[in-house]
Amino acid sequence: MSSGGGRALICGSVAYDTIMVFTDRFANHILPDKIHMLNVSFLVPQMRREFGGCAGNIAYNLRLLGDSGCPMATVGSDFAPYREWLTRVGVATDHLRVIDAELTAQAFITTDIDDNQITAFHPGAMQHSHLNRVADARGITLGVVAPDGREGMLAHAAQFAEAGIPFIFDPGQGLPMFGGDDLKGFISRARWVTLNDYEWQLVQQRTGWGVRELTERAEALIVTRGAAGSSIYTGGEELTIPSAPVSRVVDPTGCGDAYRAGLIHGLLRGLGWRAAGHIASLMGAIKIESRGTQNHRFTAGEFADRLAGFQAAASATTR
Repeated sequence: MSSGGGRALICGSVAYDTIMVFTDRFANHILPDKIHMLNVSFLVPQMRREFGGCAGNIAYNLRLLGDSGCPMATVGSDFAPYREWLTRVGVATDHLRVIDAELTAQAFITTDIDDNQITAFHPGAMQHSHLNRVADARGITLGVVAPDGREGMLAHAAQFAEAGIPFIFDPGQGLPMFGGDDLKGFISRARWVTLNDYEWQLVQQRTGWGVRELTERAEALIVTRGAAGSSIYTGGEELTIPSAPVSRVVDPTGCGDAYRAGLIHGLLRGLGWRAAGHIASLMGAIKIESRGTQNHRFTAGEFADRLAGFQAAASATTR
């Protein structure tokens, strides 16, 4: 796909994901009456390390779409392999600040045969994200405030607003760090808000705002619903976007980031909301067919063919 349409600055996490597979059930090794003195060990014969974090994932997907997405994050002394990967795939690393005394943020995920998960997350260098400043980046036409350190998310939202740069507020897994007043502040500064259906329920509880109140302040609210598709609320209307068909379901991790990259692509290119939603939905479908968050690939022709088929089918069902 041809490059163009501006440059997005993605403030969010860059992390390593260490994924381990336990070939049994956790339930067989955890005694309910001994949960108060838990001491268990799981043999994990399968293990892999993936490049992840929402800023890295979104930037990678934008690159696949031919756009320029620049991640802004704080990373640790162990970041060299990830930097080499980003450079190889053409993602800018100008605004990835190394904190030598810390490790890069890392998630350690153990999955059993029933797909139950036990996850430990070490924020590491991510806790210093407030040291990065939006003003240090040049030529930015669109911003993203994605899950990151609490101080960093607050600071970057204020900095985008001060610079007059429209941005997406995408709190994701960072949502529990913020109360109702914080969320109202983010939403009132943002141009667009993206949430999954659970996060939307939480935002409504904490702010007391529904669709009408939120879209009086932000131009659009986008709510993703997994296999049920997504909804885009804007201009007093709700656009229903179906999920794109998939050849196989392999790994849902990172599908939300791929979806958001599709939305950003549409915004950078000035596409309508329905077209942007279809691209976003297809990006999520392509991602779910591959293991890991940055291992999927496609050519411009392959993407165009799948998009045309998806849009034709979606159009036929809405007639």
